Amino acid sequence: MSQTLHPMLNIAVRAARAAGAIINRAALDVEVLKVATKGTNDFVTEVDQAAEEAIITTLLEAYPGHGILAEESGRERGARHSDYVWIIDPLDGTTNFIHGLPVYAVSIALAFRGRIEQAVVYDPSRNDLFYASKGRGAFLNDRRLRVSKRSRMADALIGTGFPFRKGDNFKRYLKMFEEVMQHCAGVRRPGAAALDLCYVAAGWYDGFFETGLQPWDVAAGSLIVTEAGGLVGNFTGEADYLYQRELVAGNPRIYSQLVQTLGPYSRVIKAPAAAGEDTAPTPQSNASDASNASDTTDATDAFVRSAATAAASAPEPVHDAAPAPRPRRIRKQDLAASGDGDAASPAAAASPNRRAG
Repeated sequence: MSQTLHPMLNIAVRAARAAGAIINRAALDVEVLKVATKGTNDFVTEVDQAAEEAIITTLLEAYPGHGILAEESGRERGARHSDYVWIIDPLDGTTNFIHGLPVYAVSIALAFRGRIEQAVVYDPSRNDLFYASKGRGAFLNDRRLRVSKRSRMADALIGTGFPFRKGDNFKRYLKMFEEVMQHCAGVRRPGAAALDLCYVAAGWYDGFFETGLQPWDVAAGSLIVTEAGGLVGNFTGEADYLYQRELVAGNPRIYSQLVQTLGPYSRVIKAPAAAGEDTAPTPQSNASDASNASDTTDATDAFVRSAATAAASAPEPVHDAAPAPRPRRIRKQDLAASGDGDAASPAAAASPNRRAG
């Protein structure tokens, strides 16, 4: 890579490549892997665990004061009171991996006080490294990424993921799939959400939607999309997506149209503190953790809950999925009173989410 990386991003890249080396070695003979199940159609292998260990070891050697939120080990490692939290999926696309289908990736994101600041998604089978730092753009290897410029849904290629866990609402998903499929050019489902989001950032997809996702599935990819000029939100167009188990992403035009289509199917949790409601999921959780969640002052726990509570306090969606308010008519007497012939154009109030090409 020719450009200078943020030091924390550089460590994340090193960790991702270390995990990728483990995955590539194991991919040479997947038949001998030990595979266990975490749930229906939810697999974990010794490779997931070894890759996660390599990532956490690399990160904590460099930043021992940081917190960890990882798919396999949860929050067992790292500092419990840090503003910095690494969100890790050591092998996104495990089912593809154990079948020898080379569509899987390592996903690592760093959040600072609840905001994703650094992101790496590494595709070891192709040696493709997607990465981004907040405010510094998104890249694939040394190439700057930009989302596509397509504006018509009829021309758009959309990525998705199918529900696969026991208890998932298949009928709800099929209704969403039918509505999207009838209005776009095609739908693809490779099976690794972290890569799907990177494909949006690269302009290969015009949009993406999925339900049932966990924070480690989308944390890194979401920053890569936004740094490439795209938008990411839940089905109602709000920024509260990491913990709501629903996500839509795309270039600004296609994103807006997907939100309009998927909004009626949203299951956003508006009051996560209410009794009986499902709050932000974390791995290895148990009943005692849930009962004590409101009393803990742990910074990592606060980060895990932060996005789930944002919806209740946000007065309106942060994205431009909904129509903007109609501009006030400017009268001649207003211009005369101001003494300035250059009235503000309604175009000047365009959505702040629109990015330059």
